Amino acid sequence: MKLIVNGQGHEVAAETLAALLTELDFQGNWLATALNGEVVAARERDRCRLTDGDRIEILAPMKGG
Repeated sequence: MKLIVNGQGHEVAAETLAALLTELDFQGNWLATALNGEVVAARERDRCRLTDGDRIEILAPMKGG
């Protein structure tokens, strides 16, 4: 399936947002995720189904000033 993740195209096998995070090697419950502009809570990621062409944003907090 073709997805846009953080503005870049990816061909993935994942069918859920949780599986996508694992496939792309993102780890931690402190990640923020959005699917097509809608925030997806960490507890909902395993039930959040992906479809071809979806746009996913994955954000992680960063230290610094």
